[in-house]
Amino acid sequence: MAPVAGNFEPVIQKNDILQITVSSMNVEDAVIYNTPSMANIGGASSSGPQAVGFLVSEQGFIQYPVLGQVKADGLTKSELTKYLHDQLEQRKLLVDPVVSIRFLNYRVTVLGEVTRPTVVNVGNEKITIMEALGLAGDITVFGKKENVLLIRDTDGVRTVKRLNLNSREIFSSPYYYLRSNDIVYVEPNKAKIAGSDRAKQTIPIILSSLSLMVIILDRLILN
Repeated sequence: MAPVAGNFEPVIQKNDILQITVSSMNVEDAVIYNTPSMANIGGASSSGPQAVGFLVSEQGFIQYPVLGQVKADGLTKSELTKYLHDQLEQRKLLVDPVVSIRFLNYRVTVLGEVTRPTVVNVGNEKITIMEALGLAGDITVFGKKENVLLIRDTDGVRTVKRLNLNSREIFSSPYYYLRSNDIVYVEPNKAKIAGSDRAKQTIPIILSSLSLMVIILDRLILN
C-alpha cells in the first residue's frame, strides 16, 4: 500500500480568519498584539456568528498591531508564526515573544449521497476525506464511491477533482487531506437515477388515476 499523504500543514488563504496569540515576559506590552478586530465568519453580507480574529484581506494581508500590513496568504501557520516572532524580537518590541496561530474558519462541506449532508467545523485543522464522509454519516448505498467530486478554490481558481475511494491510491493522493472550504460531493449511482426517473414517470400516472377515481366516486354518490 502507498504511504498516506503526510506532513500536511494547511496554507493560509485570502478570507481566512486567524486567531493570533502572543505572550512575552513583559506581559503588559504583549496585550496590544492580542486585540484583533471583529471578523464575520459567514462573509461580509452574512448575519452569521462573529469571530474575534485577523481577517486575511483580498490582497492577502492581515492588519497587525505596530507591524502594519503583514503578508499571510500563501504561508503556512509555521511560516507566519516565525515571521511574526522574528519581527517582534528583532525590532525589540517584546522580550522572548511566543506566537501561536489558529484558524477560526476551518471547515469543509459534504453534500450529495451521504446520510447527513453537513458542514464540518475542523477544530484540529486537519481532516481527511474519509473522516469528513464519516462525520456526514458515510456514503449511502446509492453513492458512487469510485467517482467522488472534490471542489476546491485556490486564490479564486476553482479546481474539480474526481476521486476513486475504492482505490488504494487515494491514501497517497494530495487530495486525501482536505483544505479549508473544500466541498465534497458524492454523486448518485445509476440505480438512484433510474429510480428517480421512474418516480417522475409514475407520479403523474398515479395522480391521474386518483383524479379519475374521485370523479367516479363523486358520480356514484350523486346517483
